[in-house]
Amino acid sequence: MGLFDDFNRFLEDRLEEFLRNNPHLELQALEEQLREQEEDSLRLIADLKQQQKNLQDEILAIAQDIQRWHERVEKAQSHGRQDLAQAAQEREAALLRQGNQRWGQMEGVKQRIQQSQELIRQIQTRRQEVRTKAKEVEAARASSQAQSQAETYGWNQTSSRQSYSGPDPLDDQFRRWELQEELDQMKRNLGR
Repeated sequence: MGLFDDFNRFLEDRLEEFLRNNPHLELQALEEQLREQEEDSLRLIADLKQQQKNLQDEILAIAQDIQRWHERVEKAQSHGRQDLAQAAQEREAALLRQGNQRWGQMEGVKQRIQQSQELIRQIQTRRQEVRTKAKEVEAARASSQAQSQAETYGWNQTSSRQSYSGPDPLDDQFRRWELQEELDQMKRNLGR
């Protein structure tokens, strides 16, 4: 088992390193994860709405039963059948308790629907942030590639220019580091 765990850890480390070196792929993976979470949340909401409808149907059926037993209580009392009136009142009270219980369950389902809808809004906001960041990374990558090609072209050409005043490599390194920091922050936010 230890060898398998070591190998698995090695693969995970390589994957993390690869994604750090390729932030655009990390963003794609993050967006895919968010998309899956959004789909799961939408399925959950659909299930919860079905539960809510089922509970509403049950509550309506219980209310009709309560009404029927209430009428029986009144009928038994008006005909002097206290034994039947008492039994009907007990049945009516049991149905009221059952109806209150279902009502409480329905309120809980409504709250879960609202929480899930809020979660979807948060996921959609994060997805938009990831898309925006992916566009920035892609633009930076394209700029870096164009710059690299220009530098390569410049090095291959004979030039009378003595000093090189191209982009600052330290600045590029800091930009990559800052981008990685933003990605890590977005991942931490996603984990909440």
